[in-house]
Amino acid sequence: MNFKLHRNFILIAFSDILLIVTSLYLAFIIRYDYGLSQYTKQYFYWMTPVFILTKFVLFYIFDLYKGMWRYTSTKDLFNILKACTLSSLLLIFFVLLKTRFEGMSRSVFVIDWFFTVFFISSSRLSVRFFFSSIGESRKFREIFKRIYSPEKDVKKYRRTLIIGAGDCGEKIYREIRDNSSLTYKVIGFIDDNTSKKGRKIHGLPVLGSSDEIAKYVSKAEVEEIIIAIPSASSSQIRKIVNSCKETDAEYKIVPGMGELISGDVSVKAIRDVEYRDLLGRKPVKLDNESIGGYLTGKKILVTGAAGSIGSGLCRQILKYNPAELILFERAESPLYETDLELKKAFPGIRIVPVLGDVQHKDDITAVFSKRKPEIVFHAAAYKHVPMLENYPWKAVSNNIIGTTNMVDAASEFECDKFVFVSTDKAVNPANVMGASKRVCEIIVQNKNRNNHCKTSFLTVRFGNVIGSVGSVIPLFKKQIAMGGPVTVTHPEIIRFFMLIPEACQLILQAGAMGNGGEIFVLDMGEPVKIDEMARDLIKFSGMEPDIDIKIEYVGIRPGEKLYEELLTDGEDVLATNHKKIMVLESRMCCFEDLSCEIDSLKAFADTQKAEEIRKVLRMIVPEYESPYFTNKN
Repeated sequence: MNFKLHRNFILIAFSDILLIVTSLYLAFIIRYDYGLSQYTKQYFYWMTPVFILTKFVLFYIFDLYKGMWRYTSTKDLFNILKACTLSSLLLIFFVLLKTRFEGMSRSVFVIDWFFTVFFISSSRLSVRFFFSSIGESRKFREIFKRIYSPEKDVKKYRRTLIIGAGDCGEKIYREIRDNSSLTYKVIGFIDDNTSKKGRKIHGLPVLGSSDEIAKYVSKAEVEEIIIAIPSASSSQIRKIVNSCKETDAEYKIVPGMGELISGDVSVKAIRDVEYRDLLGRKPVKLDNESIGGYLTGKKILVTGAAGSIGSGLCRQILKYNPAELILFERAESPLYETDLELKKAFPGIRIVPVLGDVQHKDDITAVFSKRKPEIVFHAAAYKHVPMLENYPWKAVSNNIIGTTNMVDAASEFECDKFVFVSTDKAVNPANVMGASKRVCEIIVQNKNRNNHCKTSFLTVRFGNVIGSVGSVIPLFKKQIAMGGPVTVTHPEIIRFFMLIPEACQLILQAGAMGNGGEIFVLDMGEPVKIDEMARDLIKFSGMEPDIDIKIEYVGIRPGEKLYEELLTDGEDVLATNHKKIMVLESRMCCFEDLSCEIDSLKAFADTQKAEEIRKVLRMIVPEYESPYFTNKN
């Protein structure tokens, strides 16, 4: 115990002893009508050390000297109540054995209990009140600094308005109030719930509705706006953002709960408003017990661990306290950065970075034999449609052969579960990338037909994710920053989108539900028109489409479709106990034929024969249609 803690303990203990003695004295005074006889005084003197010792020991046992008074909570007050009650009962029992209450009134104990609870609780609460209302008051600190440090600049606080007078808004304000390093000065709240108008939260008023944002920003000279409504719909966020744009104030947002890894609202989570906030995706409800049941305490390997989905999966998996997380990735710098980030965020969990390639069997065998993973999430893949149209042999080598290598290793080393991350482009594919991912789905499914295999293999299929590397939104942002034009392939093209954290959470949930052989399909919500997305992003940047930034339609690229699908004809869809996850049973292939066809793909990939690769892909995936096919066979 350092000197400061030792000194604080002595001061607190001395204060409590005085309060204990005062409580007992007042109990005697009140019980005996403010006049103590010589006999009663002697009884008081005899009882005082017994009361002090008993209560002090109980206070210590109930941790009354371990908490920081400035953060006194209801739990601390409950501990005070328990300590006082138990100590009074012990004292009553002691006096009963010692004197049978001869010359001692029983009501003294009741009065003493009341005063002890009152004084001890008040002492703690008064300290908290001082620090929250005076000691942590910015006005008080500014006066203090001006008196004692007049030569130093006083910190400037930004006048801030919080949109949302609910739990999130209250937590954000409380953190701002209690954290002296934050430079916000909240002047009030805005909320569309009319019943809250005029009421106060921690002394600050709820001023009005979101329609009046501009009015109160101007009236109160607000410099910054914080949107603190994690559950708001896309239309609500869009309305609030449009109102914020009418002011000169900066505006930021607290992201939705699905995006917060810890699930706790904090000032640290506040960031600039982005397009993903306009999607209005509702937080995913997870069965944490079932997910923890297959992740907690397990060795887990994630391929493509530094990619958008792979790193997102790692962040979500670490919440469930695995025994070890193995980051399998071939890109050196992203792996290094992801490893540093995860180890800083989750210091108590063993995280092992492995520089390896799914195309190389030796890399895979080495990590499986050394680390012995029990759960595998296979997210490594090439995914860019136009690039793989030009280099189809790379889709074979990385996606198909890489998946085959991973599936074989998981089976050989008897992993518990193998989860393959697929895409909606595998449905009725019109490009090499989609066809290669559909072949991977078939490989994963067919592995379950091996009766000697102890691993459960399953697939999770979903569409595009917001913010992934190389996706359309970063491209549009870059084009807008350069002054345009923004290039859209076709005015009618649509895509499904979801957030990376949402996709990763649902992958983990599907993994908990799967027994082997299933293809799980995630609910992607409503499709988004890419043309409208481009126009929204231009407006989001404070400019007008076709005026400040031009939009050019460049035509459908090879392998692209106007719209994506999540189901292939003939696939039977069944609901699950999670409303955002469906399961389907897809067709199987002859295992022997599939093996021969994959061998052919590998041979053609080695010799870079694009036309032959497409033909074999179509043999495995009959629904594969490509502009390279001149006729249907």
